[in-house]
Amino acid sequence: MLDIGVTKIAIIGAIALVVIGPERLPGVARMAGNLLGRARSYLAEVKAEVNRSMELDELRKMKDTMESAARDVEQTIQTNASDFEKSWAAATEAALPAPFEPPAVVAPQYRHPNKRWRVKQGAMPNWYKARAGVRTKALSGAARVARFRPPKVI
Repeated sequence: MLDIGVTKIAIIGAIALVVIGPERLPGVARMAGNLLGRARSYLAEVKAEVNRSMELDELRKMKDTMESAARDVEQTIQTNASDFEKSWAAATEAALPAPFEPPAVVAPQYRHPNKRWRVKQGAMPNWYKARAGVRTKALSGAARVARFRPPKVI
């Protein structure tokens, strides 16, 4: 980086004051600050992009190594499985005298439920009755009087 100290900045400011003038110096300083800020943000974006690309390369390398390891494991499992299947087949052929056949399963015959579906199809649902205020249970006169009788005050 550039080694710019306080004395160098003071000398540059004094020269700028003489060359540019005191009227335009604040505007030029503001513009120089904006340009410096934009340059810093652009450099930060470039650094971030480089870091992302480096991490992406590392992740790709890691992915390749994991895939190769998975392929190796799969191949070893397949070779071991084929050996196991051969030994299992040899062991089971000697142990079983004849192949086992389960008994045939007979499905039960269909029986009609004999329900009165036409009557149920035309029935009014209970939620509609409750919403409409239709009485679903009949009460006798004595039961209705007992239900709506005010409680006794002692």
